[in-house]
Amino acid sequence: MNRAVKIGIAGTSTALLVLGGIGAYNVVQAMTGTAGSGEPKSARSFDPAAVSTAPPSDADAVKLTRTFLDSWSKQQLDQAAGDTDASTTAVSALRGYADGLHLKTLTFKEVTSVGPSTVTAGATKVTFEVTAQVAGGTWTYPGAVAVLQSTNGPLAVHWNNSVLYPGLGDDQSLTAGTLPAGASTAEVVASDGKTDLARFSSLHDIVATIRQNATPNGGSTGTGVAVVDAGGEGVKTLKVFSQGKAPVIKTTIDASLQAVAENAVMDSHLQGKPAGTVALDWKTGHILALAHAGDDGDIAINGIKSPGSTMKIISSAALFDRAGLTPSSPAPCTDSLMANSQLFHNDSGVRANPGSTIAQAFTVSCNTAFIKDGFHYLVHDGDASALHDEAVNVFGMGSWSIGGGVATTDPSIPADVQGGDQAAQFIGQGRVTATPLFMASVSATVRGVGFKQPVILPGQHQDTAPRPISARTAGYLQSMMRSVATSGTASPRLGGLTGVGAKTGTAEEGDHTNGWLTAYNPRIAVAALVEGGSSGVDSAGYVVRHLLTGS
Repeated sequence: MNRAVKIGIAGTSTALLVLGGIGAYNVVQAMTGTAGSGEPKSARSFDPAAVSTAPPSDADAVKLTRTFLDSWSKQQLDQAAGDTDASTTAVSALRGYADGLHLKTLTFKEVTSVGPSTVTAGATKVTFEVTAQVAGGTWTYPGAVAVLQSTNGPLAVHWNNSVLYPGLGDDQSLTAGTLPAGASTAEVVASDGKTDLARFSSLHDIVATIRQNATPNGGSTGTGVAVVDAGGEGVKTLKVFSQGKAPVIKTTIDASLQAVAENAVMDSHLQGKPAGTVALDWKTGHILALAHAGDDGDIAINGIKSPGSTMKIISSAALFDRAGLTPSSPAPCTDSLMANSQLFHNDSGVRANPGSTIAQAFTVSCNTAFIKDGFHYLVHDGDASALHDEAVNVFGMGSWSIGGGVATTDPSIPADVQGGDQAAQFIGQGRVTATPLFMASVSATVRGVGFKQPVILPGQHQDTAPRPISARTAGYLQSMMRSVATSGTASPRLGGLTGVGAKTGTAEEGDHTNGWLTAYNPRIAVAALVEGGSSGVDSAGYVVRHLLTGS
């Protein structure tokens, strides 16, 4: 078994300096193996086509390694490269090492054989410690070489880029000083400019997308040693001499409200059902929070579902704008209603009221009242496009870009609905689909008396609606939504909250229902969807209350 051999370089270098004449010549010849028998021979006569399968002895491997390192430390690069089995490649790489690091001094110690190499067949592995004075500071790291022997006796250091630094690839190099691009990553932060949004589980994918697509600002580059690829892009930082400050990409997210949203979608009342929520600043359209829970992905911005009775906000606006009705206009609430050969009914608990008004029907969420008025006033000669037009022209429905390359799913209220869907659309069923993002924007449009397209990056372009909502219509809707919160279907969750307007929704989907609720207060507009929620107030209502109260 080979025994470890440990020999320092410093003593040899000193000996070479003080010995003169023929004595010095003999020492050098002994080190390069051209003197008497029994000494390792120089790599200059190494035959790479005839490598011995038996590893060199520990002592011989250490001697050649010391010779190689001594030449390298003195920047005698041609001589050092000559001790390898690929001198042309080696000398170029050694020069690149010195240039890339802006090398000042290079020393080696603890030169030790550790026996046969487990990576290079037929080689003996020799380890050492490297200390390099480079641009910016001192860098110390462990190094290693594999020493081969040809069948005719000479030894050579097996060359690859790992000789320069362990694991360094053939297409990689080292640099010192200012750390290169790629050595640090931009932080995507909240509107406070400092809270890293990567801490929020719901935003992981969004943060990654924004980091890839948005332009960072500020920051300062640190100094140190790094691995770079062939194009000069940073691969890995190996040593930091001075810490830089990562550039940032500021978003519109409110860190405190985002924390509330993350907890809200996990509320125990939801019993683990998939949930998504979005909160907007209704004055600006800025997305302040978005969160989701469950296995269905980010349903806050991509959960495209029938929105149920929350659509009655847009249906009411269309009745006010296009038919000239008011909240006190008749809207008879019957137990059931046949429209285009399809029977519609109300949710359980909704009492029939033949003398109901639009405001009263809105407060208790009577389906038949909105189908009757919608069908009578907004469908003409089979044309049922009025609801679509209201959604596009007043509430800004379309293909939004919220910024940073973040994809969102567009809502849909088709202009060409037929049959029973002509009636179903007025209560958010049939072919009508929406996301919490869109429904939060609907409430924001009502409260802010105008559409502000949601964005997640400040300064991002915001589409405008072709026709601003009228103050008259917005006032009507605010009054009705206030009644829903104080005495209507949302009151069990939102009653008693100051300045709140709301609309609940329960949408049928297959063998289950989804719960919706959208609302606003003096600061934010919010919407929530709970898949499998029994009703809007008893599922999404809990989520929305958390956001409106900030707790």
